[in-house]
Amino acid sequence: MNAIQQSRTPQRPSSPRRRETPQQKRRSRQRPHLILTAETITKLAVNCALSGAAVSALINFLPDYLSIQTKLREIRAEVNVTQNRVNHLQADFNRTFDPQQGKTVMQEQSDRVDPSQRQVIWIEKNSTDSDEPG
Repeated sequence: MNAIQQSRTPQRPSSPRRRETPQQKRRSRQRPHLILTAETITKLAVNCALSGAAVSALINFLPDYLSIQTKLREIRAEVNVTQNRVNHLQADFNRTFDPQQGKTVMQEQSDRVDPSQRQVIWIEKNSTDSDEPG
């Protein structure tokens, strides 16, 4: 009487299993392929649309880009010319205010000559004047 008795748990009523017919098995196998196919086609369509939009934007952008590059080249050339001019003017400015070159700058900018210097004027002799008997 004191023996251990196995306790019984109430069993759930088992739901009757439906047996799938061969047609239902075929449909359930085919559906994942159809879903994957539809998903893949949708992804491809969206990616093609995005790629087409990107290519279209690049085609519209290309002429603007080329004209901007041309303008940039022109501006860089002008900057180089201006930079050379600025360098020349800067050197001339420094030379103008150099106290050691004051006399030479004054002579260049005016008709005055240093009294210690003599002016030399070169005159070309015409070949027709010397050949004539006189």
